[in-house]
Amino acid sequence: MIDSIIATTPLTLALPTFLAVLVAGLIPLGVHLGFRAPRVPATGSPADLGLAFESVRFPTLRGRALTGWLLPAAGATRTVIILHGWGSNAEQMLPLAQPLRRTGFNVLLFDARNHGASDSDTFSSLPRFAEDLGAAIAWLRCEHPARSAGIAVLGHSVGAGAALFEATRNPHIEAVISIGAFADPAQLTERYLARLRLPRFVVELTKRYVEWVIGERFATIAPVNSIRRVRCPVLLIHGDRDQTVPIEDARRIAAAADPTRARLLVVAGGDHDSVDRIEAHADELLSFLRSAWRAAT
Repeated sequence: MIDSIIATTPLTLALPTFLAVLVAGLIPLGVHLGFRAPRVPATGSPADLGLAFESVRFPTLRGRALTGWLLPAAGATRTVIILHGWGSNAEQMLPLAQPLRRTGFNVLLFDARNHGASDSDTFSSLPRFAEDLGAAIAWLRCEHPARSAGIAVLGHSVGAGAALFEATRNPHIEAVISIGAFADPAQLTERYLARLRLPRFVVELTKRYVEWVIGERFATIAPVNSIRRVRCPVLLIHGDRDQTVPIEDARRIAAAADPTRARLLVVAGGDHDSVDRIEAHADELLSFLRSAWRAAT
């Protein structure tokens, strides 16, 4: 097949044309296979931690539905919505839900599309995580208005970036806790592709293709830029031993933020998925939420 293409094409154009066609075909394939989110099913529930809960299911965009757990606190009017990261699920965020619920806040955890028990879709992305977060907020306000007097969101990794992005456009978010957010998806993509030692033009084409697929420019959704447009209080949390997203990313986001609205909490010894170490700082999370909600009233 290759010989026939070369034989019927002018010699000076045969190889460049063939390489262009090859790259154009391989980039979409590589993106959709390499960046596909693994689906991890839940093996437990909040009951394993002694927490009462309601299983919920609600609609999101593109005719899909999301599943999750509502952990109600008697008489509580404020709710923290928790969004997991890439390839994770609501169950893996339960250790952070426990102190929030026991303090007296309602907690809503859910699986984003293509994760946990929620519906599948064509692909996952930071904007789609944000869309799902917006759907969770809309559902909570519609179905549980008494529990929606105050809404805060807590996101991890991609979920953290989505929480910041959604907070730039959703006035119902009164506080954001961002855990392990990357600063810029363009740089994150470059770090991911660096191990493949691809030519620079292939890396650039890959980034442009991803932007086209997700329907947003990286600069628009980058947390280092989103933080400038967020008007509610933000607590940035990052482990100083994070091997997935360097601590420098958190410092860049914090430096770009309004210092009167955002601050950075560095977790000593914390890696990207060190939920146990973050849980040890529960008092600081709770203090931040109380302060944010006092300011909102």
